[in-house]
Amino acid sequence: MVGVMTMLSRVLGLARDIVFANFLGATAAADAFFVAFKIPNFLRRLFAEGAFSQAFVPVLSEYRERRSIEAVQGLVNKVSGALGGSLLLVTGLAVVGAPVLTALFAPGFYMADDPTRYQLTSEMIRITFPYLLLISLTGFCGAVLNSYGRFAVPAFTPVLLNITLICAVVFASPYFDEPAFALAWGVMAAGFLQLTFQLPFIHGLRLTPKPSWDLQDEGVKRILALMGPAIFGVSVSQINLLLDTVLASFLPLGSVSWLYYSDRLVELPLGVFAIAISTVILPSLSRQQANKSREGFSATLDWAIKMVLLIGLPSAVALIILATPILMTLFQYDKLTVGDVGMAAMSLQAYSLGLLAFMLIKVLAPGYFSQLDTKTPVTIGIKAMVANMMMNVIFVVPLHYFWQIGHVGLAFATSLAAVLNAALLYRGLRLKQVYAPMPGFAATLLRMTMAAMAMALVLAMLLPEPPLWENWQWLDRLINLLWLCAAGVVTYFSALFVSGGRPRDFKAASNTQG
Repeated sequence: MVGVMTMLSRVLGLARDIVFANFLGATAAADAFFVAFKIPNFLRRLFAEGAFSQAFVPVLSEYRERRSIEAVQGLVNKVSGALGGSLLLVTGLAVVGAPVLTALFAPGFYMADDPTRYQLTSEMIRITFPYLLLISLTGFCGAVLNSYGRFAVPAFTPVLLNITLICAVVFASPYFDEPAFALAWGVMAAGFLQLTFQLPFIHGLRLTPKPSWDLQDEGVKRILALMGPAIFGVSVSQINLLLDTVLASFLPLGSVSWLYYSDRLVELPLGVFAIAISTVILPSLSRQQANKSREGFSATLDWAIKMVLLIGLPSAVALIILATPILMTLFQYDKLTVGDVGMAAMSLQAYSLGLLAFMLIKVLAPGYFSQLDTKTPVTIGIKAMVANMMMNVIFVVPLHYFWQIGHVGLAFATSLAAVLNAALLYRGLRLKQVYAPMPGFAATLLRMTMAAMAMALVLAMLLPEPPLWENWQWLDRLINLLWLCAAGVVTYFSALFVSGGRPRDFKAASNTQG
């Protein structure tokens, strides 16, 4: 159910980005909106999908297992008060200091000879930033629902954002001199809609928040202590992507937009599968840790890793081979040019090299946070971030000055940093002896790798020449892309079956449930 709801959200998100490409393209206004939206959206991921959930859910799960319903209600009240009060202050400061925020997150806009992007971004941040407060409270409600096994509602909630933004472009943009401002106001409206949508379901659990400010409460202090380190432990990939945006502001016009469109396609398998699996396993891991079930803990992680590999391997291969056809089919109409597609395709291929690592981070990090271990993932996250910064210099400078494709260097560095992050997280779990691969894991991995290679060969043989895609109409492009995707899926799973892979290899063990 989580996968279905998340898939619906991501498909509508893809439709939203198609609308963006047609209305905005890779213009100055597009760059400005993507920065203004990315800042609160990045922080949303920390609170709704990242650090907050990783810190809050284990503590809430422990309260559920060991304390009274009154204690659970008290924790919900005090956490909602601390979260809401803190974010209200942050939002107020951001709205007042929007020009400073723009200079901080898009310094290239501030230093450019043409101040258009800087001014547009500052104005839009004032409109979009309150979304952080609204969506973070939505994420809080979602974390409570997830802890009680109500996964579908939080997974469906992002659908409302996508629908609202599509409506803002189609119906409201004609009333604005600059259509991008319709999107900015749509972001704020979506925040209100998402929060109000979840409140009745929280009320159904009889846990409607009654916010109270008490930072000295034991539970609140534990969550705050876990939350700061968790920002680095679970969200380092997102931090690196934000750094990409900062550096891209110094690159040629359109670089921010090229990275945005390519990142959005990588986000599709990441969000549909990795985040959904991570959301499901965290409460289970937390309960198993509370009940000291080491075997169940390890089995749950093993299942999550295999599921990520099952989808992540072919997704990465397909995105690398089909980057240009996918981008042309989805985005190359009206405002977005063939040249823009070529630039976005290169960064999409670079991001795809790290897709499997991005997905693994999402399921490996809960293995630490469910044990209330924040030190290890923080240390690993800092190492990955430093490595990313160093690789940015190594790759971006030469690619920019010699070929004007510095944005590709940013994407490639981020992917390599994610690989390092995932490898260190995996190694740490093995050293802590809380995870050991189940029997047959290596054979299953070999089968998946061989199947992905077979799929790559078939796709390369069937792929039409690029000039054909440029000349085809939308329907011809779509039919050919769907045919290629279908051929890839059939080849992958057929090869997996022929090599000995069976559904039972990916079935969750009974002790991973609950």
